[in-house]
Amino acid sequence: MQYVTSFERLAKEEGMQQGMQQGMQQGQSKLLLLQLTHRFGPLPDDVRQRVEQATVEEIDTWAGRILDAGSLEQVFEG
Repeated sequence: MQYVTSFERLAKEEGMQQGMQQGMQQGQSKLLLLQLTHRFGPLPDDVRQRVEQATVEEIDTWAGRILDAGSLEQVFEG
């Protein structure tokens, strides 16, 4: 049986947590891009890039705004 130090265990747990956060961000950005495309039509490349590089908090904000926004610009203003 292999011995795992506390440091190794913590590093593995931290790596798993970062991977989960990254996966969540990617899933949320993909869903937001689908919603934006459905609502406003084909998206400019700069919008796609902005969403893909956004934080989870930014995506949450934009996802809430999409319900009331009359234009793509209104989703991202502020």
